[in-house]
Amino acid sequence: MSDDAEILLAREGRLGLITLNRPKAINALTVNMVRIITRALEDWAHDDRVATILIRGAGERGLCAGGDIVAIYNAARTGDRAPVDFWREEYALNLMIAEYAKPIVVVMHGIVMGGGVGVSAHAAHRIVTEGSSVAMPEVSIGFIPDVGGTFLLSRAPGELGTHLAMTAGRAGPADCLLLGLADLYVPQDRLSTLTDLRECATHDDVRAVLSALSGPVGPAPLAQERAWIDAAYAADTVEEICAALAARPEPAAQAALAQLGKHSPTSLKVTLRALRQARAYGRLAPCLDMELVAASACLGGSDFPEGIRAAVIDKDRAPKWTPARLDDVGEAEISRYFA
Repeated sequence: MSDDAEILLAREGRLGLITLNRPKAINALTVNMVRIITRALEDWAHDDRVATILIRGAGERGLCAGGDIVAIYNAARTGDRAPVDFWREEYALNLMIAEYAKPIVVVMHGIVMGGGVGVSAHAAHRIVTEGSSVAMPEVSIGFIPDVGGTFLLSRAPGELGTHLAMTAGRAGPADCLLLGLADLYVPQDRLSTLTDLRECATHDDVRAVLSALSGPVGPAPLAQERAWIDAAYAADTVEEICAALAARPEPAAQAALAQLGKHSPTSLKVTLRALRQARAYGRLAPCLDMELVAASACLGGSDFPEGIRAAVIDKDRAPKWTPARLDDVGEAEISRYFA
């Protein structure tokens, strides 16, 4: 395969290598990339020459910045439902990675957002480095955490996942380990030694190699904030969460409240319900089904294209949400995203 291909596939010893290869776009996913990865995993599942898979991103900026939201913006403006087909294939890949029998190792270096979380955080062996910055920032563009994000964040300790989703916050390496989005920290300068995976045949073999490479990551910033986060985000409605944050004395709580005030009121309410339902489901597959329904509804709404416009197209960072107030997003509107 040529070096200008969107996905590079290779085999070294018993190691199958998948490299996301759009470094100028921080390896943002296209439907073609999803299909190539899916086919490679399907083929290698039955290939005795391949025992372990390593997924990584080309370039220094990150593993994957998500999906191609400009294409989604254009589709939303014209009524094209192609993104729904893309999400369906993408979510199927996320589930395949989660259920894959052979060890999958993913290097979550640099920026890992949205769809990048989907191809990494469901894997069996997830590595972060000193430069890792992981986020599910969908509420900031009128969308909801998808690619199994509701499942992952609902399983984080206490209400840390709710806080991260609703503030569109970013997690560094230590916070990723705390949240359960990654398994171990490997300094960037040791990543070249991942070639030792070439002879690994089992999950235990992989764990032994990765453990030898890992190092201490230091304290997790979110651990210091957990008391007020758990207290404030335990409420059942976004309005109650905002009131609880407003009453907290911590500067970080006030900063979180300010962030919530910038995001789509509809997305905030849909996201909170999705996280609570995901917690009740306790399994990835039904969460992905729920996310597909909600994502499809977002595509037909006004906030999603408006959020992309403000963030990426015009870059004015001043989205005009409809409705603009939490109080104006009623129960019937929220339920539409789960019908």
